[in-house]
Amino acid sequence: MKINNTTKVAASWAISLWAAYVFITSLFYKFDETALEPQHIFSTIGDWIGKTIDITLGELFADYGAILIGIAELATALVLLSPIVFWRQRAKIHCIGGLMASVVMAGAVFFHIFTPLGWEPTWIVSSETACQAAFSAPNLCSDTGLANAAVSILILGLIMAFLNKKS
Repeated sequence: MKINNTTKVAASWAISLWAAYVFITSLFYKFDETALEPQHIFSTIGDWIGKTIDITLGELFADYGAILIGIAELATALVLLSPIVFWRQRAKIHCIGGLMASVVMAGAVFFHIFTPLGWEPTWIVSSETACQAAFSAPNLCSDTGLANAAVSILILGLIMAFLNKKS
């Protein structure tokens, strides 16, 4: 089955816009030290890394993981959107951007599946207004949207890389 070029371009842009939207809208939380959700996520993963691999590495991930991942997501979003300027290289850039997005989200999916973080991270909040996701119980907040978005970008990024690979 051969896919025509117009379909490839439209699909690539739709995937790029979705992934860039997810990456860019999550940046605020990754760079904001007061946001409770990333504090919970990166401290939970950091604790797990500290117990399974190395204490120092776990502490570093808990303290700086959100910033490191935020930088990777920002770079990926910029690559995905750069064909706006570098149109002639769109296919190559979208292939690379799709792979970058999939690699970043493969890490997220791994941590949601194989660590105590789980698919639906739940953290303690002082009130319902402090919850930036779903208020699941008194003083508890939970979010499945992150894991679901990670899986969608992992799969769609691979599809985009395949659509734009050199024949």
